[in-house]
Amino acid sequence: MNYWLVKSEPDAFSWAQQVANGVEPWTGVRNHMAKNNLKAMKCGDRAFFYHSNIGREIVGIVEVVREAYPDPSAETPGAAPDAKPAGWVAVDMRALAPLPHPVGLAAIKADPALAGMALIRLSRLSVCPVSAEHWAHICALGGFKERGKSRKP
Repeated sequence: MNYWLVKSEPDAFSWAQQVANGVEPWTGVRNHMAKNNLKAMKCGDRAFFYHSNIGREIVGIVEVVREAYPDPSAETPGAAPDAKPAGWVAVDMRALAPLPHPVGLAAIKADPALAGMALIRLSRLSVCPVSAEHWAHICALGGFKERGKSRKP
């Protein structure tokens, strides 16, 4: 299993909406590095759901339930039938659990154990990988328990 972090502006699509919708396509990614990260996601991979701009915190955990497919939001209305597709992709995600204690960006930046996170190094990237060590550390900070065990670094 691989781990990821996906960002969403909560005024456009929030954690509460993800939970209410159940399975939701993750669409609208328009950065090539982030697109490649979406393409690398496999069913069963997990991702932190991060509220960007407003809140700036990890608020929940989602699971990939459908691997990369052409992003339906990337279709260009009125495009010629023989136009080359843009190549943007989407994946489907299912809400697994909220973090009992959301982990804010300030706390992540202040924690030496998280210094190498892509969230910090590539701050504008909307879909980024998370190492297993960083995943376990953030789960512990957020009070997330899986299978009856606390995930500790």
